[in-house]
Amino acid sequence: MSATLQAVDWRAGDGWQPLIDAWRAGADGQRIEALLKARLAAGATIYPPDPLRALRLTPLTNTKAVIVGQDPYHGPGQAEGLAFSVPAGQKLPPSLRNIFKELQRDLGQQPAMSGHLGAWARRGVLLLNTSLTVEDGAAASHAKKGWESLTDALIAATARDPSPKVYLLWGAHAQAKAPLIEAAGQGHLVLQANHPSPLSATRGPAPFIGCGHFSAASEWLRGKGVELSWSLD
Repeated sequence: MSATLQAVDWRAGDGWQPLIDAWRAGADGQRIEALLKARLAAGATIYPPDPLRALRLTPLTNTKAVIVGQDPYHGPGQAEGLAFSVPAGQKLPPSLRNIFKELQRDLGQQPAMSGHLGAWARRGVLLLNTSLTVEDGAAASHAKKGWESLTDALIAATARDPSPKVYLLWGAHAQAKAPLIEAAGQGHLVLQANHPSPLSATRGPAPFIGCGHFSAASEWLRGKGVELSWSLD
């Protein structure tokens, strides 16, 4: 597959397709489709190549945890449709380095050889950015264009499902999704800390480094009879 978007594959994993179809039929879906078509026709380079990849790797019925990212990486070869993840062989972005640092501190887990988080996704961790496409070198270029209504609907759908879930909300942008989760009233666990970016990872009032979210998530789920491993190798 090319490392850039050629055309969106709108097929989604189990449980997601009705939400995708309803959104595409509405104003925001049509606006995004028109934007992508126009920008590709103008020669823009758009990442990732498969914007709905997270939904295919993590069906709604298998979702145990949700990590909310903001924008896909906007550098060549980085974005792969999973929040914070990069393909094997890519240099680790600073936020992902801090995620691995906290994994090691919290769980004693040795740093992974690769920044690809597909093992988490296949194990039930939904790695969802709130904007699903971006243009090369232009951070947030497709933010507030219509993607957010889809990703809000996806987050709300996970929250309505009664199966126990943990939400790891890092940074103000992700934490803004907490009301969607709380409104569902299903008693899911919501964990909040600063974004893992070096700009905020060690700052108060809720530093990411030291947050203990990985062990807290696994222990809470285990108490509900659900196993979740954060191993990547």
